[in-house]
Amino acid sequence: MDYTVSPRIEDFRRRIAAFVDTHVLPLEADGANYDAHENIRVDLLDHVRAKARAEGLWCLQLKKETGGQDVGKVGMAVCYEAMNRSIFGPAVFNSAAPDDGNMMVLEAVGTDAQKERWLKPIVEGKVRSAFAMTEPHPGSGSDPSMTMTKAEKRGDHYVITGRKWFITGAEEAQHFVLMARTSSDPRKGLTAFMFDRDQPGWRIERRIEIMGPEEHGGHCELVFEGLEVPASEILLREGEGLKVTQIRLGPARLTHCMRWLGLSKRCVEIATDYAARREGFGQRLADRESVQLMLGDLAMKIEIGRLLVMKAAWALDQGSFARKEVSMAKVQVANVLHQAADTAIQLNGARGYSKDTILEWIYRYARQARLVDGADEVHKMVLNRFLEKEGGTFWSWQAGE
Repeated sequence: MDYTVSPRIEDFRRRIAAFVDTHVLPLEADGANYDAHENIRVDLLDHVRAKARAEGLWCLQLKKETGGQDVGKVGMAVCYEAMNRSIFGPAVFNSAAPDDGNMMVLEAVGTDAQKERWLKPIVEGKVRSAFAMTEPHPGSGSDPSMTMTKAEKRGDHYVITGRKWFITGAEEAQHFVLMARTSSDPRKGLTAFMFDRDQPGWRIERRIEIMGPEEHGGHCELVFEGLEVPASEILLREGEGLKVTQIRLGPARLTHCMRWLGLSKRCVEIATDYAARREGFGQRLADRESVQLMLGDLAMKIEIGRLLVMKAAWALDQGSFARKEVSMAKVQVANVLHQAADTAIQLNGARGYSKDTILEWIYRYARQARLVDGADEVHKMVLNRFLEKEGGTFWSWQAGE
């Protein structure tokens, strides 16, 4: 592939970087700007979002007719990395999970009426959304075929019963994408539904406390006790829920990686700045060979992650599901984010372990990266299946015509 970034994408990257420097990074330094769950206060977020929208840096991932800038997956890789130089960045530009993935899947498969009803308010920043798939044992986790939540058809609507948990953003979401079982068919047994939080027949059982800082709306356990959804609010058609998950989750996994690379680079930035200033035993940290080895290794691994992400983004732009490419990127970048935070904390010493920097925030956040949207082990199993099927062609280049 051609690694040259178009002038248009470079302009977006430059403007995003300047916006983050001017309007977003300064907010991290004041504890009063955080909510009770260690994210940016919603009222403050709305204020900064208005500035981003006014500067044309809003929903870049979507098509122009939807309200975006149609930058493509390769453009997203460049821009999302720049956005997540700040821990608050993705939410500011309306590129944070789960809204990001929900907007893209609704844009891809929603009818005109569904886009007007469900997508437009998310694009406009008026509501937030959630994707309800994961269930407690023995229900679905990384394997959606294990879904136990049921949707029973009654006339022109469906009655849904079951339980979901670790649903990101549910406490503040207005619009939900829900995966439920409509038959026992292993390939055509799942269906994707849209519902509104104000509909009766469901409730939030609890907001699950987690190790790290949380997205707005937390991670919740939901109980469905007879939620009624009209047949008109099915995404695609009955039995095509697995297809909806494939369309949504592949790109969503990769957008996580794009954002995590920005955080990884921020960790290096904090570490190198401190190493250049901190002296001990007559020598700067930056002049110690051991420190140089740590930072050089980390820089290399971040670049490996960037190349894997860019290859996967390119494949998605070519129309591929890019399952192999996305899995490789997901494993590499999730692990390098953890290493970046750990290395930066080590080099900053007690300062890194304190809340004087955002490193401890990133460190706690980073541990979930190896679990969300498929654990490392699941993605490695996926890669092994490709290896068994493809053999030596696993590493082949795509030949041009």
